[in-house]
Amino acid sequence: MDSSLSALINCERLSLSTNCIEKIANLNGLKNLKILSLGRNNLKNFNGLDAVGDTLEQLWISYNRIEKLRGIHVMRKLKVLYMSNNLVKEWGEFVRLADLPCLVDLVFVGNPLEEKHSVEGTWMEDASKKLPKLKKLDGTPLIVAEEDDGEGQS
Repeated sequence: MDSSLSALINCERLSLSTNCIEKIANLNGLKNLKILSLGRNNLKNFNGLDAVGDTLEQLWISYNRIEKLRGIHVMRKLKVLYMSNNLVKEWGEFVRLADLPCLVDLVFVGNPLEEKHSVEGTWMEDASKKLPKLKKLDGTPLIVAEEDDGEGQS
């Protein structure tokens, strides 16, 4: 990701998928960026996204090598995160997604954490408990059960 990206001042959608990118950099000039696609690269972390943390609404970052979610909290407006087929193994990393106040749509299938808990049949329930604001997980709408207030109808 070279410095010529900073010239794309009015760019709202940027696709840099399948480019062997190892590091996110040079996003400082992209003041209007809302959708960033970085799928099928060699990324290992979220470093470098702070430059678009105030504008980015969708991040497509599937098929990379991301194991740790440190730094994801800078994405204050992120609504959609597609990060299937990465290397996240631990709930401790997954719960960092709770730091994203606007996140409503997450695709996480193909990460070791999801694969393990899908086999056990607990993935959807466990993940939605840890991220209660989600409306959609792995393409499936989440239906939140209404709390019973104890007042039954006669």
